[in-house]
Amino acid sequence: MGLAPCPLCWLQRFGFMGAGLVGLVAFLHGPRGFGNRIYGFLLVVTAGAGLGIAGRQLWLQSLPEGQVPACGPSVDYMLEVLPWFDVLQTALRGTGDCAEVMWRFLGLSIPGWTAVFFTLVILVGLVMMFRRYQPKSWLQG
Repeated sequence: MGLAPCPLCWLQRFGFMGAGLVGLVAFLHGPRGFGNRIYGFLLVVTAGAGLGIAGRQLWLQSLPEGQVPACGPSVDYMLEVLPWFDVLQTALRGTGDCAEVMWRFLGLSIPGWTAVFFTLVILVGLVMMFRRYQPKSWLQG
């Protein structure tokens, strides 16, 4: 769609990548019992971080025009001239770019939809953490 991602959008992408990586490793590993709980916890942590970032962006989008922070430089530029930790701090604060709503679907902006999906991933992680282990396999009927 030609939309340039803001700093908070970048961080949400990393949250999805982290949760996706945890899910992929858990699928390939096929843990049982305690291992399943560990992967569930890691899903909750990665998706929880992403949900927090999406919440920050939704908050920025809800601010009145006079309270929106100034727009900042692009992430690419910041990565070229600033230390990594400063880029992370600036990205977490958000900029005026992060407050702009450029796309909606069914009334939700992009961070609204990412919040929905992060919440679903958290629910999957919680099920993995608290589901009782059943030693019977699916093949045994």
